[in-house]
Amino acid sequence: MTTAQSCRRLVNTGNKIVVGLQRLGVAFGPMQLLTVPGRRTGVPRTFPIAVNPIDGHHYVVQAYPKAAWVANVRAAGEVTLTRGRRSSAARLVELPVEERRPVLRRLVETSPASVGKRFVTTGLAAAPTPDAVAAAAGHIEVFRVEQG
Repeated sequence: MTTAQSCRRLVNTGNKIVVGLQRLGVAFGPMQLLTVPGRRTGVPRTFPIAVNPIDGHHYVVQAYPKAAWVANVRAAGEVTLTRGRRSSAARLVELPVEERRPVLRRLVETSPASVGKRFVTTGLAAAPTPDAVAAAAGHIEVFRVEQG
């Protein structure tokens, strides 16, 4: 098993815990629940994600390759974001690669070191530095949150 696979398994377990706590009304950190219709079935799918405030906007960033929520958001456009017991409709607008670079750089600059390391562990960036993560913008999807 590769490091990325074992990390993914650990994250899936953690995601189940986060979803359960959020559904009980426990909100923590930047975590929210993103609910979006499945692109093939239309059945609502829920994923815990971090909604990151950066320079006056809120962004959702893909931290794992081939994340299912990314494909579902592209197909649906509109999502529901839930924090604790409050939900709101939102639209996620995918940024072009050049617009992702400064957002990714700022995210790594202003976050704990573990954020930059996650991009390395999952194989999306070569190093956990702001410049290296920004350079990987072609492999990391970034969406700006626009409230419904």
